[in-house]
Amino acid sequence: MRIVKHLVFLLLITFLATGINGLFLTGTVSAQDAGKENLRETGRAFRSVAKQVGPAVVFIKVEKEVKQQSMGADPFGGNPLGEEFFRRFFGQLPQQRRSPHKAPKHNAVGQGSGFIISSDGYIMTNNHVVDGADKVTVQLLDGSEYEAKIIGTDPPTDVALIKIDVDEKLPALKLGNSDKLEVGDWVLAFGNPFGLSHTLTAGIVSAKGRSGMGLNDYENFIQTDAAINPGNSGGPLVNLDGEVIGMNTAIYSRSGGYMGIGFAIPINMAQNIRQQLIKHGGVTRGRLGIYIQELTKDLADSFAIDRHEGILVSQVMEDSPAEEAGLQQGDVILKLDGEKITSVANFRNKIAMTRPETKVKLLVLRDGHKKKITATIGAMDTDENGHPIQSGELPELGMNLQKLTPDLAEQLGYEGTHGVLVSEVKPGSIAARAGIQRGNLIEEVNRKEVSTPDQVKEIMKESDRKTVLLLVRQGKASRYLALRIKK
Repeated sequence: MRIVKHLVFLLLITFLATGINGLFLTGTVSAQDAGKENLRETGRAFRSVAKQVGPAVVFIKVEKEVKQQSMGADPFGGNPLGEEFFRRFFGQLPQQRRSPHKAPKHNAVGQGSGFIISSDGYIMTNNHVVDGADKVTVQLLDGSEYEAKIIGTDPPTDVALIKIDVDEKLPALKLGNSDKLEVGDWVLAFGNPFGLSHTLTAGIVSAKGRSGMGLNDYENFIQTDAAINPGNSGGPLVNLDGEVIGMNTAIYSRSGGYMGIGFAIPINMAQNIRQQLIKHGGVTRGRLGIYIQELTKDLADSFAIDRHEGILVSQVMEDSPAEEAGLQQGDVILKLDGEKITSVANFRNKIAMTRPETKVKLLVLRDGHKKKITATIGAMDTDENGHPIQSGELPELGMNLQKLTPDLAEQLGYEGTHGVLVSEVKPGSIAARAGIQRGNLIEEVNRKEVSTPDQVKEIMKESDRKTVLLLVRQGKASRYLALRIKK
């Protein structure tokens, strides 16, 4: 009887064990199936976006014929489409053509990407893709090619707008809202890396608001780990709805190829530029007229500010919109039109993208008290390429000027004198070749006394001479210098 009981007990244990294992096995199989289905759903989402976006992505080829200095000279010397330019953005070097009967020339050939934004043929791309090109050719997904016209470019943000003329309506992409992006969101990068037409890569938003990269004058990059390589420049970065939220622009790489860090221009910034390029052919930027810096914890403590927020006004320019509005040195700007200011780059970009004559509302902290200030944005001075010119910058001579304050006069030994102080001299510039150095004092321009950078600029602007005559003081000695300038 005991043996029978033991057998029944063993059979029961075996049955229970087998049943439990079966449950575990069933659960494992179900989990695996669910995981595979989730991956299939992701793949189907990517596939859907590819079908939606692919037809509006274009392959851009650029050509520029450049004279070669000599048979043995560096073929990239003096070439605006230089070796670094091609290696960084195109992944290839120019093809050289030589003729024994003509002056040596080589045909610089490059490639990039773009995307159609309207059915009548407007295409957005990077400025560095089409800059300096004699011919721009656009190839569509079906292989058809069209010669494109450059509508306008904006080097400070690296945005360009080109157009092709076609008889039929073209597929165009919908532009999304890059401000709504969050770190961790899925994004897809389209383009033509290394000439491999219509390539798709996937990743996430790694970071937002990247600046200080030294790539553009105005930076607010989206960082992504979606693979971006030379040739991707100008292609769209899209969300899972197929909306463009960025323009692929650059990579961080020690090898020249993908290393997991790519940068895209937010489409909201590019859209603002596009509208101005279509309407005006160029970009006009706003100016407030202040020097600003990040408010570090140490600075916040020094100014007896409890909270680490906003940016610090380090200087207010004379006769600027900021001075007229009542901004003062030492003010901490907390908000712009109701939005918190998180960094210098953030504030600078917002002001630059504001049209001149627009009124903006600032919330500032002064001596521990909050104060509301309304300022009217002015127009920023820019050079021929659209790059901002500082109030004391003389690009034609290659130097920067600043007003001589009593403190600077005492420090540099210029007490009792007048003039404008040289704050910077660019290497190889006209000023540098003439022997002008930082710390020199410009006392006269074309035999007229000067005391502000604006006076120097005005005299040079009014003059029809091919040379500018400067009286330059260094220490206790002064000398005349005649600098030949290009008109």
